[in-house]
Amino acid sequence: MFWAGFAGWGLDAFDFNTLPLALGAIATAFSLSSTESGWIMTVTLLASAVGGALAGLLSDRLGRVRVLMITIATFAVFTALSGLSQNYEQMLVFKGFQGLGFGGEFAAGAVLIAEVAPAEQRGRLLGYVHSSWAIGWGCAVLAYTLIFSYAGPDAWRYLFFLGILPAFALLFVRRNVKDSDASKENRRRAAGRTTSLWSGLAALFHRDLRRTTLLAVLVGIGVQGGYFAVFTWLPSYLHTERGLTVVGTGGYLSVVIAGCFLGYVCAGHLHDWIGRRPTFILFSVSGVVCVVAYTWIPQGANSLLLVLGVPLGVAACGSLAGTGVFFSELFPSRVRGTGVGVVHNFGRGVAAFFPSLVGALSSTFGLKAAMGVGALGYVLVIIGVLGLPETKGRQIA
Repeated sequence: MFWAGFAGWGLDAFDFNTLPLALGAIATAFSLSSTESGWIMTVTLLASAVGGALAGLLSDRLGRVRVLMITIATFAVFTALSGLSQNYEQMLVFKGFQGLGFGGEFAAGAVLIAEVAPAEQRGRLLGYVHSSWAIGWGCAVLAYTLIFSYAGPDAWRYLFFLGILPAFALLFVRRNVKDSDASKENRRRAAGRTTSLWSGLAALFHRDLRRTTLLAVLVGIGVQGGYFAVFTWLPSYLHTERGLTVVGTGGYLSVVIAGCFLGYVCAGHLHDWIGRRPTFILFSVSGVVCVVAYTWIPQGANSLLLVLGVPLGVAACGSLAGTGVFFSELFPSRVRGTGVGVVHNFGRGVAAFFPSLVGALSSTFGLKAAMGVGALGYVLVIIGVLGLPETKGRQIA
């Protein structure tokens, strides 16, 4: 179960991060403005919000594993097809379908692992699973560095073709991963009830869950808005604003990715040690400080990017590390998949506008100033977490 989640999330990261890395080349190929380029990411993230919510609903009805397999196949196939795009409109369509699978994979996978993990180790286990995001991202950067160094103007196409690799994870999932007992019991209880697919969505806004749902959405917006505002544009920032080559950009990104891995792991342990709320607040405050410091390093002081790259990655990914476990603990079994899918991915849907907002603002204020939008996301996390209960050690079934 652990290795299936680890591999799935890492491969998801590989596919997703090929887009920010290739965004500059795509803009050149299709003669796009920075705003149009930002909309490619925005469409991907908006579709992922729909896909995640739908996957959450279906995972409560069909089981976590079945939906997990469908979502992995979806994002793998459409990432590869993106490499065949002949114009901007085709790219938007393919990335939209990729987003459906990308969002759904988290909704099904995070809940599945949370339901089988012991309560006292749930935070660190999800933290280690999420750390595979950094590994997948690192593999994407390595592939980007090699392909863009040798493949010429169509390099971005070859990078997307590699996106078919996650489809091979389906063989492992199909043979080795079973649904959690909680999921099986929930479906057994629901078998005799004649409720619509959308009844779970409506339940999130009943009086007993409405406040939890809305505050959790705020957390989802904040952690993802901060992340996507900064990391969508980070390769372009390093290349255009700091004057780094393709190889140099990959090297500087590797430092941030190392910090990202540490952030996931450290946050996972902190969630089990000091609790969910203090950990979110700690990493969110750090996120504000690091985003501002990193983007305003003076020209000619690129060595400082290496120094601040690690804490930037730690703060951004540490903020993301606890969402799967925290959201799973906030919702009862009957709507757990729906709850996690909706709050995480509705948050992502709103956060999807952060990259396009950065792109639009960059034409007026410059890219480094526009990337400061990411700091606003972390403020939203603090507000949302302060209104939610502490769930450390909560038993879920």
